[in-house]
Amino acid sequence: MQAKTITGQFVDIPDRNIFPAEIRIRDKEIISVKKIETAPEVYILPGFIDAHVHIESSMLIPSEFARIAVVHGTVATVSDPHEIANVCGMNGIQYMIANGQKVPFKFYFGAPSCVPATPFETTGAEITAKDIDTLLAREDIVYLAEMMNWPGVVQRDPEVMQKIAVAQKYGKPVDGHAPGLRGELAEKYISAGISTDHECFTAPEALDKLRHGMKIAIREGSAAKNFEALIDLIDTHADHIMFCSDDKHPDNLVDGHINRLVARAIAKGKDLFHVLKAACLNPVDHYHMRVGKLREGDPADFIVVKDLETFEVLETYIDGEIVAKNGKTLIPRAENSTINNFRSSLKTPVDFAVKAKGQHIRIIEARDGELITSETVFPAKVKEGYVIPDTENDILKIAVVNRYEEASPAVAFIRNFGLKEGAIASSVAHDSHNIIAVGTDDASLAKAVNLIMESKGGISAVRTGEHLLLPLAVGGIMSADDGYEVAKAYTAIDTMAKSMGASLQSPFMTLSFMALLVIPDLKLSDKGLFDGQKFAFTGLFIP
Repeated sequence: MQAKTITGQFVDIPDRNIFPAEIRIRDKEIISVKKIETAPEVYILPGFIDAHVHIESSMLIPSEFARIAVVHGTVATVSDPHEIANVCGMNGIQYMIANGQKVPFKFYFGAPSCVPATPFETTGAEITAKDIDTLLAREDIVYLAEMMNWPGVVQRDPEVMQKIAVAQKYGKPVDGHAPGLRGELAEKYISAGISTDHECFTAPEALDKLRHGMKIAIREGSAAKNFEALIDLIDTHADHIMFCSDDKHPDNLVDGHINRLVARAIAKGKDLFHVLKAACLNPVDHYHMRVGKLREGDPADFIVVKDLETFEVLETYIDGEIVAKNGKTLIPRAENSTINNFRSSLKTPVDFAVKAKGQHIRIIEARDGELITSETVFPAKVKEGYVIPDTENDILKIAVVNRYEEASPAVAFIRNFGLKEGAIASSVAHDSHNIIAVGTDDASLAKAVNLIMESKGGISAVRTGEHLLLPLAVGGIMSADDGYEVAKAYTAIDTMAKSMGASLQSPFMTLSFMALLVIPDLKLSDKGLFDGQKFAFTGLFIP
């Protein structure tokens, strides 16, 4: 096969140098990098890597995620298929791997460590320590995904430690998940063999973990945004920093990916080579990825950018083939099947009624741009013996509806969503992906939930005389439709939610985390209100 030649300004990250060069490619590999006297004023650098992402949170199957991501210079992801595993178990993981293999993109999947995440919710499947062994024995499963059960690690729970031991047996890294953990607890957690964390939301917390040998993935997703709090760490810890999105909704993915974080870091005056090391090289080394770093003999995975300020991506190459050019994807759509798990039935407004059993109620207080919540107490607004939403004080009803078996909805109250009318709902509800809804009245809650029930997955927005639904036929959490069309549909439903008063930057993404029990303080599972600090259920009414 004849060699292919690319010329431009070569960005040599390890040697901190930029020079005109000619790159020759044959059989998917870089066969030579040659200095030349002059070259076009475009810059050639390794492709970007998302060091921790749940592809499912884009609401796109892997093949569609890839078609959009390559436009922004992303060539690979470190992907935790935790979401589909909670819905469909081992079959769901296999679905993600098989679908990702249909496109020229480098998905590196992990073995989900916590399915279910807790015993305090109903989930669709379980991944056992034996399953973890089966997965990690595979070459295409490269790490044990985020160990969310930090109390189990700290207490050296036998089942948890068995899973970590399996990863160590195969020489594969273990990802962490320990928001807010500091001091002796953090040290004990890390000493069990946990190598990374993407959940830090303050610099002191991240520094504490870095001191104990962890690597920190700076997260900037659709809901959790920690870039501003953590980016200064790159000045002194560049070898131990990576970039990730964790969860990225489709409209945000169309706008940008890791390239945006790189440009933001440079705009803040951060060292170019430190930033590119975090964005392009550190994940490759940590996860032993077969992704090119622009060296002779490497896979020909690289990007061509217009400049080193905006990082506008002109071309993206994977294994020597161009997959995106001038903002357009060159990856064709792949044929896709579906997989799902939905058994529950329609609900009525009466199912969401809350009988008054006290004068004050615990309320979940959501935070824009964060996954953590606060607990606050307010007087209950009571009408005819039932507690109702109080929109004047932004106190709305929140419900989680079991989608795997027949059960009454769990109902509580939440602030900071801002809705003035109607309801929004989603079957993307971490981690078990039951249906979660927030609304101003019981009829709207029932309608929003039932739209999702009828389509066996999706997100919905409902108000008097109007509703929108984005169906998610794959596991109730992803669409197999064209990714750009899904992004447009998501934008429309997001716009409708905001026209109903939703005040959060990303209301559906924030909603999806209100059932995530492993993130404190107060959350709601399909079994009831949950105190994330005490790791136990708590009552809605204050005695």
